[in-house]
Formats: sequence, structure tokens, C-alpha cells
Amino acid sequence: MSQTIDTLKTGRLCNQIIRNLSLSLLAKKYNLYVEYSNFDNINNKLGIELFIGDNKYDKTIDINNDNYIEYFNNDIKNNYNFNFMNAYFQNEEITTILHKHIKDNKQSIIDKNPYKERYNNNNDVFLHIRLTDTKKFNVGIEYYIYCIKLLNYDNIYVGSDNFNDDLIKNLKKIYPNVIFFKEDPIKTIQFGSTCKNIILSHGSFSAIIGYIGFFSNVYFPNKKSGWSPLGMFLNKGFIPINFN
Repeated sequence: MSQTIDTLKTGRLCNQIIRNLSLSLLAKKYNLYVEYSNFDNINNKLGIELFIGDNKYDKTIDINNDNYIEYFNNDIKNNYNFNFMNAYFQNEEITTILHKHIKDNKQSIIDKNPYKERYNNNNDVFLHIRLTDTKKFNVGIEYYIYCIKLLNYDNIYVGSDNFNDDLIKNLKKIYPNVIFFKEDPIKTIQFGSTCKNIILSHGSFSAIIGYIGFFSNVYFPNKKSGWSPLGMFLNKGFIPINFN
């Protein structure tokens, strides 16, 4: 009996975006039938289009960080489905391919963005501050303050997974007019990507905001995080921030 590829729901939304888009590029190359996790959010709401082909095979082969590029760069005819569950595909080489693909196919993403009129039409700053389960790895409030001081802006927006954290509260004390953007993850990504200046944390959620910030200056902390690959931010046209 032939098998289809099901990416399941390993990891949060943006882990799934990166894995599914990685698979989509191979699925298109080899015309594979795929059942994607979170397809509605990724394809229909965010506009990051995922390819579904025709071929279904009986056997599978594992695709991981080590052999992805081989299959991407070459035409390896083996009549296999690809097992895509054993890696996150977040190294620099793979994510640079994904970033370029997103930029080259940006119109569908722009069209699906409910805040699209803001693209290239504001002087705002958006900070994504990842906390909760990765709080101990956060780069600290000094990084965000340093970035803000580099900029001239009209409004500061903050997206976060914990607005009750002391870091967020202290930032509000320093910048009383900061606006908390408290929407669901999809809308947070879409709104954040439209701001003229985007200040990122580490992690895939921040990376995806940067990838679809088509008209933005995107800043990122240029140091290893201890929990997330820095390669997601390198060679993407982002502005590295070096700090102690």
C-alpha cells in the first residue's frame, strides 16, 4: 500500500513552518503527495504556499539536516517518500534557501496579511520578546534598549508570549508609550512583519517575522542563544547587533 508524507505537529507553529516549507520545496522537486500539519494556518492564513504533488510510494527515506541539501541540489530518482520528522531544518544553509524562496514568492504572503496597508507605510518599531520556556536564555532588556536607541520611530509595539514578565514590565516603565500587541500568533507575525524596524529575539518565531518583513530593517542578537540555532538569522540581510 502506498504511503503519504504526514509532517504531524512536532514543535510549535514556526518550527512547523520551517519544516513544512523545507519539505514543500522537495515535494515540488519530486512531485510528492504531502499531508501538512497546520496547513490552514501556514498556507491559507499566512500565505506561505505549500506544494502538494501526485506521487505516493511504498518506501520512505529519512531526510535530515545532513542530507537535505543533497536531495535539494540533485535529482535523485529513488521512488521514495521522505520521512521529515527527525529534524528541524534550522541551520544556516537550509534556512537561507527558505528565506530566498519566501522573498521570491512574497505576493501571496502580502495578499493574505490583514495589515498589508502598513507595509512600507509606517515608522514603527516592533519588538518580539520570547520568554516563557526560554526565559533563562533571553538576551536581556539591555539588548532591546540598545536597539531602540539606534532608531527614530513613531510607535513601539511589543509582541511576546508573556506580558506579565518583569522584563516586559520594566520596558514599559522605561518607554511608557509602548504598545502591547496581544493577538494570536498568526496576527502577531503578520503585524510585526509590517513595521519599518523589527527587533528580534532568538528562535523560529522571531525568524519567521523577519523572513516576511519584506520592507523592514531587521535586527537580531548576534550571539549563540543556548537553545536555538543562530543560523536562522545569518545570511538573510538582517542587521546583527553585537553587545556584551
